[in-house]
Amino acid sequence: MPSPTRLLDVRTVYAEPAAIDSARGREVLARFPGAEIVEVPSHWQIPELNGNEGNVERWVRVKTETLVLGVKKSLSARPNSRSSNWIAPSTANGCAMACAYCYVPRRKGFANPITVFTNIEQITGYLRRHVARQGVKAEADQCDPVSWVYDIGENSDCSVDALVSDNVADLVATFRELPTAKASFATKYVNRQLLDLDPQGRTRVRFSLMPDADSRVIDVRTSRIAERIGAVDDFVEAGYEVHLNLSPVVLRDGWEADWAQLLRQLDDTLSPAAKAQAAAEVIMLTHNRDLHEVNLGWHPKAEDLLWRPDLQQPKRSQNGQWNVRYRNDVKRAGVERLQELVAHHAPWLRIRYAF
Repeated sequence: MPSPTRLLDVRTVYAEPAAIDSARGREVLARFPGAEIVEVPSHWQIPELNGNEGNVERWVRVKTETLVLGVKKSLSARPNSRSSNWIAPSTANGCAMACAYCYVPRRKGFANPITVFTNIEQITGYLRRHVARQGVKAEADQCDPVSWVYDIGENSDCSVDALVSDNVADLVATFRELPTAKASFATKYVNRQLLDLDPQGRTRVRFSLMPDADSRVIDVRTSRIAERIGAVDDFVEAGYEVHLNLSPVVLRDGWEADWAQLLRQLDDTLSPAAKAQAAAEVIMLTHNRDLHEVNLGWHPKAEDLLWRPDLQQPKRSQNGQWNVRYRNDVKRAGVERLQELVAHHAPWLRIRYAF
């Protein structure tokens, strides 16, 4: 597992003045006392980062040495229908890890180090009011049978965010006090500091899994797959609901045998308590032409797995970008085959949705 110091050796902090002056901003800066502070008018307007093609060659270095502090200006919860009922306002975006298929850098332009939003009290206050307006959930859905589910990590990895600030701890504490809602986030990093946050069942952690052979190529700077699986029981015991993201599913020679092996590993490793509460999402790979070009500049080996024009077709995303995904017939067959493998090797694993 990458140590925090290997993931983050922050030397430059770009910060909005309001973020510097906030209590959370001062707390974050105190964690990196040797870093140079560069004031910027907006976390979106940093010429050294955004739109700078030269950063492709420094992709991992930028993630390691750079941090951004900003203030979240617009607070809204967007409806969702897959992982969650709502996408919560972000308390961070970007990441110190470097997964080759990540969609976040498609928006930020050649660099996506962690940006921490320091107005956490405004964000948690908004969430409390939003949850109160929803009332009691009247009908079960595939997100959760009882609670409204809020994804708190759409644009970042909360396990890594927690190395930088207490925003994640504040979110866990907020949802601990909301009996009709729960937080949810996907992660590829095992941060055992989260075990001390006492979520009391109101936060769902979704550990992302794929065959280790794929992860070692495309999950750059993440915790190893065995480490993630080995953490499931501990997080369940600590009071988290723990689900599994089987994603992204990459189709290549031997993929079925490697996924079968992974599912057997889960079956052999997880406790009865973990299995009883588990559920999974199955997500087939989606890629992006612009990100493909970026990856060719820093990690071309990943594109041998991710860029498959013989199997893929264009797809316009919700934000208007053109992505590529497996052709309809290829994707349908892949989803069906993985569902069959789950039913055979891990029949206890309920699949919440697959796409």
